[in-house]
Amino acid sequence: MDSLRALFDLNRQIFQFLYGLVFFVLGLAIAVQTRSYSRLELARSLGWLAAFGLLHGSYEWAELFAPVQEAYLSERGIFSLHLIHLALLCLSFVALFEFGVALLRPLGRGQWLHNLSVVILGAYLLVIAWPLPLWLPDPHTWHRGAEALARYGIAFPAGLLAAYGLREQTFLHIAPLNVPRIIRTLRVAGVALALYALAGGLIPPRVPFFPGSWLNSESFERALGVPPLVITSIIGLVLAVAVIRALEVFDLETRRQIEQMEQQQILAAERDRIARDLHDGAIQTVYTAGLLVESAYTLTPPDSPAASRLEKAMLVLNDAIAALRRNLGQLRPARSSESLAEALEHLAADPRFRSMVDVQLQVDLPPTAALAPARTDHVLAVVAEALSNVVRHARARHVLISAARRDGHLTLTVQDDGIGAGPAPSAGYGLRNMRDRARLLGGELQVAGSAGKGTRVQLSLPWDEAH
Repeated sequence: MDSLRALFDLNRQIFQFLYGLVFFVLGLAIAVQTRSYSRLELARSLGWLAAFGLLHGSYEWAELFAPVQEAYLSERGIFSLHLIHLALLCLSFVALFEFGVALLRPLGRGQWLHNLSVVILGAYLLVIAWPLPLWLPDPHTWHRGAEALARYGIAFPAGLLAAYGLREQTFLHIAPLNVPRIIRTLRVAGVALALYALAGGLIPPRVPFFPGSWLNSESFERALGVPPLVITSIIGLVLAVAVIRALEVFDLETRRQIEQMEQQQILAAERDRIARDLHDGAIQTVYTAGLLVESAYTLTPPDSPAASRLEKAMLVLNDAIAALRRNLGQLRPARSSESLAEALEHLAADPRFRSMVDVQLQVDLPPTAALAPARTDHVLAVVAEALSNVVRHARARHVLISAARRDGHLTLTVQDDGIGAGPAPSAGYGLRNMRDRARLLGGELQVAGSAGKGTRVQLSLPWDEAH
């Protein structure tokens, strides 16, 4: 036991540096992960956990170098240094508390908890500013007392609240994704936060008031032979590894969003193909058959049995044509009364695309000019397919949709800043569907790109169908 204690005493600065490093890496790993596209509430909460890690790691490093800095500072400078250290510690605990608040806010329990954190912080600042300096006039003793109060009053409830909030988010929002590996990892992270609440919130430096006079870092080390710094370092390491591994849930969410978009595009294209086949094939065939029956009916004596049967046949064929047209209307989406500019604005704001890439729109269309509804549907389908390709394949951050009418022609361009499709991209199902629509519109589709400079999809067509 004595040799173990001597080992920790000899390498205390190393352990303190590693402790700060663990939490700083935790914060940095979360901060560099972009989650703006995610629809999970966890994504909007992790910024607070990143702030906790960065601030808490900075506090430990500041404490590590404090003795060196104090040797060159006056008494007032030392007091100012203590204030800076306390500010880092207190802000880190507040960030951890707000992490728990952010996790519970969507569940309807966030506002009063946020108000509680404001009250706790205000009460803490009031205590350390007025009664505590009178009771503990020595700067070092005052610093330890203020640190102990921060751990009791903020760190302990913050760790428990964050653990509970993470548990609730895991079971309510992550569990439906059916990813047991990530659920287990988040459970480990929740347990680590609860343990941190105990180790980091209830074991302060030795102070002259209860319970810090009884349970503190010195008494803990005497009892177990291990300083609490080592325990909290292990807890922090487990928390960091668990949270970093759990960030995979956002990649999984992205893949599933893309798969869902692909399925929707395939279904839409297949419905459109069936609708075209019905319109150009079955309906025309039945209509031709009706004309033949009608011509035969005109050549048949009105009172003959054949005329009666031909009349019934015409009625049946007319019913068949009406039924086919109803099915055709169900296959094709309902056409709205929106102008092309309005429809493009709605498409650019669609969360399916907006959550994955920054979509900008530039429209130069006369406000009174209207494109035929059927043609508007085809144009929107081409733009939607182009945006889907950007999301699925381009790895782009920005995409620009521009539309302009010049000399009786509409020119519409979708330009991204992704990896580029090359000068002659392979014609997959989606690209073939876009070219088919361009031909139906009497226009032309051009797709080109270069490595590292993005892809440009340009649709040109006459504005009026008569052309």
